[in-house]
Amino acid sequence: MNFTLWLLLSFCGLTLGQEGLPETEVTTETGSCFPDMCKFLKEFAAMKAKLESVETNLKETESQVLVLKQKEALKVVFSAGILGNAAIGPFSTPRTLIYTRVITNLGNAYNQNTGIFVAPVGGMYYFSFFYHAGGGHKVRLFLMKNNEHVLESSDHKTLNDGADNGGNAAFVELQQGDQVYVQLHPETHVFGGSHTTTFSGFLLHQV
Repeated sequence: MNFTLWLLLSFCGLTLGQEGLPETEVTTETGSCFPDMCKFLKEFAAMKAKLESVETNLKETESQVLVLKQKEALKVVFSAGILGNAAIGPFSTPRTLIYTRVITNLGNAYNQNTGIFVAPVGGMYYFSFFYHAGGGHKVRLFLMKNNEHVLESSDHKTLNDGADNGGNAAFVELQQGDQVYVQLHPETHVFGGSHTTTFSGFLLHQV
């Protein structure tokens, strides 16, 4: 039995108990107690409504905090380089570069066997790639989102320049499952070097 119901029953019991009292006593008791009881019940009902409102707001706040904690807990960061000290390419067809030396892969979204990063969640990401290459062949690399060219970095073949270095970077909005990778253009090359030819990225925030 809740407190409100107990008060109502007590109120009714008091009323019934007063039926046997003389009229003057009933009038006196009604005038002194019943208005105070009604006021108390109204105040109690208002207080109960406020508490229910506070409880609802508290639950909503707890839910929002939980969502924020879940988002904060998801961290996606990777950097990888290409092992070996030899030219990669030229090839007759486009080739996805596979960065086999994983420097860091928090969230395990980068696959060192395919060279492809797969977005675990939708959000805004930042990607960068850098290369080292010999001057005896052209260089042309694309940052790819699925099958779309996002960025390019390139250099021409030169006779007097023994080495080329370059790169590019961008913020890219991704949906869950989108793939990002670096593609080597046909008839071009880069030099494999785990400290110079690299691919990196991280999740800036979820959307």
